[in-house]
Order: sequence, then structure tokens, then C-alpha cells
Amino acid sequence: MKRVSNIGSLLKRLYRMYNSQMLSVLESRGFTDLRPSFLEVLLYICENEGPSIKDIGSGCGLKKQTMTSHLNELEKRGYIFRQVNTSDKREQKIFLTEYGEKFKLNLFECLSNIEQSYSFLVGEVEMDRIEHVLENFHQRLTTNQIQRKASEAFQNLTLDF
Repeated sequence: MKRVSNIGSLLKRLYRMYNSQMLSVLESRGFTDLRPSFLEVLLYICENEGPSIKDIGSGCGLKKQTMTSHLNELEKRGYIFRQVNTSDKREQKIFLTEYGEKFKLNLFECLSNIEQSYSFLVGEVEMDRIEHVLENFHQRLTTNQIQRKASEAFQNLTLDF
């Protein structure tokens, strides 16, 4: 039990340190209106040209209500704009404004600097290993959740007959 809580605690502390570093550097570059919760959303938008709201939510693991709130704030602050999807009028695509594009350049530069400093601290091989282990762990947990939900759904179907 202690191992799992320790892993969660360490991941949370690392994530907070990373967010703090990112916000500090971005703030020094003039982006003073950001919250930690915006970084992941903006990063997804910066890495994916014109994603839908659903894509962003899925990619960031956020609920629709949270996504709507974040996107409203980012739009108000001038980072993004919405555009109706020409092939599906019910869907909106999210794009960076000119200010958002300026932010993107700074964000990618900050990410590169932080990645270099982390690699310097633990080494390139260790960084690759950490990323691989965490991706593998996340994939297995996600797959297990999906399998469990499918199994529960199947059991509910068989009970109905």
C-alpha cells in the first residue's frame, strides 16, 4: 500500500515542480495570466493543429465541463479561438491566435530547456527509461480499466437474460 501512495505522491510532486518551473519561465517572458491547469491544454493545442474540444479533453484526460471552462478562459485571455468544423457543423476546432503562436514558440523553448536540464541531472538513458516505464504503467492501467468495464457490461447483459 505504501508503494502505490509513494509513487502517486512522487509523481504529483514532480508534476508540481515541472509546472512551477514552466510557469516561472513563461511568466518572466510576459505570459503572466496562466494557471498550471492551462499548461496541459495549451500544450495539446500547440502540438495538434486544430483539435476538437473532444480531442483535447481526451488527450488531457479532462471532463467536458472542465474543458469548456479552460477554453473559455484561454479564449478570453487571447490564446485561442474557436472555429466551426466545415465538415461537421456541430463540432468546433480550436486554433491558436497570433498571441497563442507567440506563446507556442516560448512554450517549446521552455520545454526544451527543462528537458535538457532534467537529462543533465539524471542522464539521457534514464530519462528515456522513466518515460518508457510511466507510459507502460499508464497503458496497462488504462487497458485494465477498459477490460474491467467491458467485463462488467457483459455480466450485466448476461444477468438480464
